[in-house]
Amino acid sequence: MVDQIAITRTVRVAAGVFAPGHLGELTQFLPFEMVDEVLAATRRTQQRIRLLPARVVVYLVLAGCLFAELGYGQVWRKLTAGLTGLDLTEPASGTLREARQRLGSTPLRALFDLLRGPAVTTATHAVRWRGLLVTAIDGTTMSVADAEAVRVRYRKQRGNHGGAGYPALRLSVLLTCGTRSIIDAVFAPLGTSELDQARSLARSLAAGMLLLADRNYAAADLIQTLAATRADLLIRCKNGRRLPVIRRYHDGSWLSTIGTVRVRVVDAEISVQTIDGVRTGGYRLITTLLDPRTHPAGELIKLYHRRWEVETAYLEIKSSILGGRVLRARTPDGIDQEVYALLVVYQILRNAMTDATDSRPGTGPDRASFTTALNAARDQVTHAAGVLADTVIDLVGAIGRAVLAHLLPERRIRVKTRMIKRSNSKYQARGPNVDRRSYKATIAIDIITNTC
Repeated sequence: MVDQIAITRTVRVAAGVFAPGHLGELTQFLPFEMVDEVLAATRRTQQRIRLLPARVVVYLVLAGCLFAELGYGQVWRKLTAGLTGLDLTEPASGTLREARQRLGSTPLRALFDLLRGPAVTTATHAVRWRGLLVTAIDGTTMSVADAEAVRVRYRKQRGNHGGAGYPALRLSVLLTCGTRSIIDAVFAPLGTSELDQARSLARSLAAGMLLLADRNYAAADLIQTLAATRADLLIRCKNGRRLPVIRRYHDGSWLSTIGTVRVRVVDAEISVQTIDGVRTGGYRLITTLLDPRTHPAGELIKLYHRRWEVETAYLEIKSSILGGRVLRARTPDGIDQEVYALLVVYQILRNAMTDATDSRPGTGPDRASFTTALNAARDQVTHAAGVLADTVIDLVGAIGRAVLAHLLPERRIRVKTRMIKRSNSKYQARGPNVDRRSYKATIAIDIITNTC
């Protein structure tokens, strides 16, 4: 006879019709009390207890981001899969749609405003440089449903082959480097530029921050707006931009002005050597850190590489969470609801990952695998596990243990050719002969002292 073992477990969730309202272990980062307070503040609490209370609908919308490949009916079945034995009625798809419409986008936006901000971490070396909180800003586009109601607000991008297949929105975020948690975010139709969105995000900058940005953000009026927040700036600009030389410093950098803002300019030649050869390019950075003794030019060049962390965050949202899919909402308010839900889910996943790496001293937050955390969170939803904290506090949790068991290696210096991942036409996409491999690299930095 084959040996057997019986496994039993206890599931603790809210009672009655509120039971499906959870996010598995992530509920501890978004507890019932927080959701209820937001619903009361935004006047979305139901007048009478329905089959779908407002709190349950909030968690349904958030779970829809964890299971982006599923319709909301299937998402509901994920939420209730671990609730065997409870007398729960499965709502029709039309009922779920009406419940989401009643909820609207305001509660999700309020939740994001509560949760956004730098993740608390003991790994200060990963998020700060010489006492400054390192942040990055950038924008991206996201495809939305090609529905008539959506096209009233969101238009399609133009192209050489009749334009894009779907309308799109523009999203810009201000991000903490290291933990990659979102400090602030704005989104709008494509008619709103990244620079306009950066002016809005300036509300979340303050003294003690260092902002990294690419050369698109080097416009004189925007630099004045950003500098007025008292945050320090490190922005790339065009190599050929003519800037006055006021004073030269011993490290090769020089003092200049852009508008009324005094900046320090660093010109560098960066050589990247791989087994495929050596590639050299010029970089020019401008910064409001004017003292070369406390903020040397060579270190600023190395630090600027961390701007790419905001690109990684977009990859995690658009590829890991959404799987490259178009947003499912078919109304403008539904799109607002879905985007804020995505940002909330991303933020609490990042918080869970940071808590995990903090529990192991000396482990940097950039070693946590987002895909591992996402899949572990999905499993916890299906099992309705960890919804309510036990009497014995588990500071790491199942998600954290999965992250710690599958840590990424220490960051390595690698290079990879940029390529089109998804194009409007198969003739635009680069062919099969494109080298898609990553290469180990050696990087040499030379500060140029005689450019002006």
